[in-house]
Amino acid sequence: MSVVPAATPTPTTPSASATLSVRPVLRSEWLKIRTVRSQCLTLASVFAATVGFSALMCATLSAEELSEPGFDPVHMSFFGLNFGQIAAVCFGSIAVAGEYRDGGIRVSLAAVPRRGVFWAAKIAVVGLLALAVGLATSAACFALGQTLLGDDGVGIGAPGALRAVVGCGLYLALITLFAAGLAALLRSAPAVMGILIPFLLMLSFVLGDVSQGGSWVDFLPDRAGQQILLQEPDGPLGSWTGTGVLVLWVAAALWAGGRRLMRRDA
Repeated sequence: MSVVPAATPTPTTPSASATLSVRPVLRSEWLKIRTVRSQCLTLASVFAATVGFSALMCATLSAEELSEPGFDPVHMSFFGLNFGQIAAVCFGSIAVAGEYRDGGIRVSLAAVPRRGVFWAAKIAVVGLLALAVGLATSAACFALGQTLLGDDGVGIGAPGALRAVVGCGLYLALITLFAAGLAALLRSAPAVMGILIPFLLMLSFVLGDVSQGGSWVDFLPDRAGQQILLQEPDGPLGSWTGTGVLVLWVAAALWAGGRRLMRRDA
């Protein structure tokens, strides 16, 4: 009587097991956003506010403003970014801080005990959604804005135009992640909005336009990140170095938020 050897189980590599564990977490984070109406509306508001205010500005510019020596048609296409970033801040803060409302974070961590995986998945989904909407927003802003500018508009091949279109999408995604990191740190969406919205809007109006650079103000997150929208960046930071400064701000916020998630009780 022959003995059939037992089947040897197929070894699972660490990378394969990691993929299997991360994929359902990513899906769950996507479902959390897709099934919450307020988050979907807030994300849609990023597009509506940015494109709407940009089109309004480009359509109402006077002949004197268009003929000014320092007029930048590329930057003017993204005027509405000052308002669209408010919606981006709201989306990022609600997507993270909403977990702490009514004890939802306990349910999430019970389903995903590995907090590092949970945090990485949430940030990945929030960031990718913001980037997708941001790129669609920037493309619409540029196309509509240059059409409304008429003979004063430029094409996508103009110096700095393609860079600005890509940069606007990156900026909106990074600002969203900045808010998400602060939301994990403060565990309150109203607190994040109360800090970031005045910081991004009121401080910029008080200190002047982004194109008037040359001081420490250029290293603030919004000022640094918006250098990429200018055809000819002015000040100590260039287009991509300014984005790099914004990335450092975002990385610090995500690190601080993730550290609190890891070390504090839910």
